[in-house]
Amino acid sequence: MNLLQAVVLGVVEGVSEFLPISSTGHLTITENLLGLSVDDPGVTAFTAIIQLGAIAAVIIYFRTDIALTTRAWFRGVFTPSARSGFEYRLGWYVIVGSVPIGVVGFVGRDVVSGPLRSLWVVAAALILWSVVMVAAERRATQSRGEQDLTLRDTIVIGAVQCLSLIPGVSRSGATISAGLFRGLDRVTATRLSFFLSIPALTAAGIHQSVTEAGAISTTVGWLPTLVGTAVSMVVAYASIAWLLRLVAHHPISIFVGYRVVLGVALLAALYTGALNAT
Repeated sequence: MNLLQAVVLGVVEGVSEFLPISSTGHLTITENLLGLSVDDPGVTAFTAIIQLGAIAAVIIYFRTDIALTTRAWFRGVFTPSARSGFEYRLGWYVIVGSVPIGVVGFVGRDVVSGPLRSLWVVAAALILWSVVMVAAERRATQSRGEQDLTLRDTIVIGAVQCLSLIPGVSRSGATISAGLFRGLDRVTATRLSFFLSIPALTAAGIHQSVTEAGAISTTVGWLPTLVGTAVSMVVAYASIAWLLRLVAHHPISIFVGYRVVLGVALLAALYTGALNAT
């Protein structure tokens, strides 16, 4: 992988990670267009590692909220009288809500990095999950805010987040949709989606960095990987701010048209042989 390819992929990751359009799906498509083998272990690891840049952007953007929640959680763990605040509960919500994808991602890691890394899967997921997003907006009452979050909400949303392991579904599309089905307003569902992304994507990136270090060194290179990660951080920061403003006034279903058109175009390209599935 050369540096220009790394920059392109970093931009794609930064733009698409938090929008409900599937970053993994877009990275898989872009890698294919750039002539990279999407099922190569090094390329798969690169895809996971550059997500750390997007997570760094989340941590920087929400640094005040994260610091308050972390301090409140630690105080509450050791001091029973400090357990009544919302930040303490939110700390537990993020921890518990991250467990499902951690378990499913670890158990199904070979499937996620193997058979699911197919553009046929990406195309189908882009189209089919769009139906769920439309249904979520139609069913949404948006009657509950952040202070109304419950443990059941985060367990449900965390479980649905597991579906984002399928390229094309979109992690934010899955979690925000689940939040809307639970009656949360869009901003609350989106903020929770950001917080739940931190443990999930950090664990995936670190795991790939450690287990696929050799593959990165021989097939992709660490310099392109670091460049891609840095670019994704800068672009993702801007993407976060834009998305939060967008969801305050617009439904997530505005992305459905793009998802469906991309999915159909991808199916046509695969059917005619213009693109290879892997």
